[in-house]
Amino acid sequence: MTDPGTTASAPPPPTTLGELRDGGAAFRPVKAEIRANLLARLADGEPTLPGIVGFEDTVVPEVERALIAGHDLVLLGERGQGKTRLIRTLVGLLDEWTPVLVGSELNEHPLHPISVWAHRQVAEHGDDTPVGWLHRSDRFGEKLATPDTSVGDLIGDVDPIKVAEGRTLGDPETVHYGLVPRTNRGIFSVNELPDLAERIQVALLNVLEERDIQIRGYRVRLPLDLLLVASANPEDYTNRGRIITPLKDRFGTEVRTHYPIELADEIRLLHQEADVSWRGRGGGEAAVDAPIVPEHLAEIVARFTRLVRESNHVDQRSGVSARFAIAALETVAASAVRRAAVAGETRPVARVVDLAGVVPASRGKVEFADAGSDPDDERELEVLDHLLRQATAQTFRARCAGLDLTGLQEHFTGGETVESGDLVPAAALLGQLGTVPRLAELLGRLGVPESEQSAEQAAAAVEFALEGLYLTRRLAKDTDGGRTVYGA
Repeated sequence: MTDPGTTASAPPPPTTLGELRDGGAAFRPVKAEIRANLLARLADGEPTLPGIVGFEDTVVPEVERALIAGHDLVLLGERGQGKTRLIRTLVGLLDEWTPVLVGSELNEHPLHPISVWAHRQVAEHGDDTPVGWLHRSDRFGEKLATPDTSVGDLIGDVDPIKVAEGRTLGDPETVHYGLVPRTNRGIFSVNELPDLAERIQVALLNVLEERDIQIRGYRVRLPLDLLLVASANPEDYTNRGRIITPLKDRFGTEVRTHYPIELADEIRLLHQEADVSWRGRGGGEAAVDAPIVPEHLAEIVARFTRLVRESNHVDQRSGVSARFAIAALETVAASAVRRAAVAGETRPVARVVDLAGVVPASRGKVEFADAGSDPDDERELEVLDHLLRQATAQTFRARCAGLDLTGLQEHFTGGETVESGDLVPAAALLGQLGTVPRLAELLGRLGVPESEQSAEQAAAAVEFALEGLYLTRRLAKDTDGGRTVYGA
């Protein structure tokens, strides 16, 4: 429990039941609290679920309607579609601080006690009953459903120590409460609900409908106040388990999630989620700055992810997680930092050559349709490599359509070559080309502002142009391990 603290202009928060009642406080159920805060955000034009990308016109309105209706809900969608992220974002719709009885295991509101212990506290201390304050970040609970999850984990069980102290089995205070009751007056999430054994799912029926719990054959009347949200993957219904029909019926709303529909949303998600802000030390004592991943490389990764999702070689039921694209972009950035550390560069900028590390690193994140037929089959790598080249070609056409690159091509008319590789620094790459015709126009097409143009950015742009010329069959290329030779 965290103290809300005070400010110079704000009075101190009530610390007793009497002070709370005198201040005009009133009990409000958690669903009413969420509804009021959601409607206030809608009226003010603020994002209701900040950080959720690609769902603005589809999933978010459905979730908003469910919350306004006061429904418990289940999110249904393939892996990596942001279900858990969306659920955790719901916490922001709770009041920032809420009063609770000090010492309550169930986060009970001082004006609405529900347990035998709480009623006794109020009866004994009256207006002097101690009041504490709970931050909304402490009002969220979640459980990843696994086959070994028990009723005791979720709901609770009889505590043998309390029985040994002299309490009877019928005494509600012999109960050691599980995760669901301990999240009273908050939001509780069950992730991958179909993985929960059917007999354990039955234990949630009363929580969703009657709002009470049953433990060890006797009923503990607890009018729990919470929002229950679950997530599930459609594949789970056939491969691992299912949501039992009575439980599905008790969820007020089922919301189907999806991967980003628009390419722009895929790229925006990458920029939001990929962690490429780290720094390191390069050759000698030179500090290596945080890597720069040019926009055209982020677009290649986004297009690559979408092509993998659409490929006939990939198991469509499993899906391709957003984590696939995020990890790919982080791998590209790491390759640039590695080159900077070896070559002594202080400003690492990712290039097309850094994409080569994405294919082997991402293989384990994709379920292929014919997986398991041959564990040594290299066709999986070939499929991914082909799709990556296709994504690069699509990006080149989208970014450089109509751009005159004949000047760059003319460099190779006399049999000259340009060697690149994941450890070839920008200066060495540019030094092989000399003056690059229309370089400023190329950088502009790739969205590099004049203030950020540098030798490293120029090398990234030129290498992308060379790769595009190769993919459109206007330039030869030979690859051997980490060494790439354009021309000849």
